[in-house]
Amino acid sequence: MRKYILITFLLTAFPTGLSLYGQEMGFEQYNPKSTLVVPEHPVKRAKFPFVDIHSHQFRMPSMDLSVLVRAMDSLNLAVMVNLSGGSGENLKAAVENVKAHYPNRFVVFANVDFSGVGNPGWGQKAAAQLEEDVKNGASGLKIYKSLGLRNRDINGNRIAVDDPRLDPIWAKCAELGIPVLIHSADPKSFWDPMDANNERWLELKTRPRRKRTDTDPAPWQQIIDEQHRMFRKHPRTNFINAHMGWYANNLGHLSELMDEMPNMNVGIGAIIAELGRQPRMAREFFIKYQDRILFGKDAWNPSEFPTYFRVLETADEYFPYYKKYHAFWAMYGLDLPDSVLKKVYYKNAMRLLPGIDASLFPED
Repeated sequence: MRKYILITFLLTAFPTGLSLYGQEMGFEQYNPKSTLVVPEHPVKRAKFPFVDIHSHQFRMPSMDLSVLVRAMDSLNLAVMVNLSGGSGENLKAAVENVKAHYPNRFVVFANVDFSGVGNPGWGQKAAAQLEEDVKNGASGLKIYKSLGLRNRDINGNRIAVDDPRLDPIWAKCAELGIPVLIHSADPKSFWDPMDANNERWLELKTRPRRKRTDTDPAPWQQIIDEQHRMFRKHPRTNFINAHMGWYANNLGHLSELMDEMPNMNVGIGAIIAELGRQPRMAREFFIKYQDRILFGKDAWNPSEFPTYFRVLETADEYFPYYKKYHAFWAMYGLDLPDSVLKKVYYKNAMRLLPGIDASLFPED
């Protein structure tokens, strides 16, 4: 009878199982709270007003912008760059909504429709449409990662990032003096074997559609090399390489690329976890390339911005990141000088987007 009572108690108290030293669990569930006691300086609001060069607001043509502005004000976000402006009438509607309500708080980028590549004169027509979009208020061009991954020409072939049929677009951007913010490929770990050595194993397990191979659709290095060849071919065009070109985990090599391609700038959207685990090397990189690094967040989630501020502004040690599947390691602050912070937060964006309202930012 006592044995029966003991078994019943154990099954009730430990329904998922019991081991000699504690509850069994998988890596997905293991997420211990640090016992380290160190000074903490959370930053809920950026030290200086900033430009978010990498945001997506697909409903901008019809949305109530006041809701966005209230959240922006709480973060000290002065200007949001909406990369998802589209083209034609959609872009015009987005720009008109901005002009009617908050003309100095938002910047809209145009996009290119790559369907039809291969038809006679496609590149010239796309460039003409872009010029029209700029006349209607677009301040730059955003290229999604679908170029190089999913976009196909009229014959069903993958369109390479450096496809010469696209050259009229990049040339037009140089002519118009607008930057191109481009996202090519994804983290290399998405192409690597999904095994115990892969840092993004948990992300791939929970989001299996992100897994890539050398034939789905092409090797990672091939796509990255296509992008760099395109940068070199169009030295008069200013490019902003989203996500630091997926080399935030190899700043030594990224330095070589920055030196080789002076028309390449980088945005820090979605890679703050890489910078926060190498504070000394990242700080040196930011100081060396302070004129070519731009703040960007990517996904619009106001609760995640403070981690960016804390990494950039403080000298804090070993504080948590907000998505375990992106980074199961802790963050460290770069403690950037104010002069560098100002460039990353707004001055570099103002150089590439001269229409930004300077009155929103402090005078030196």
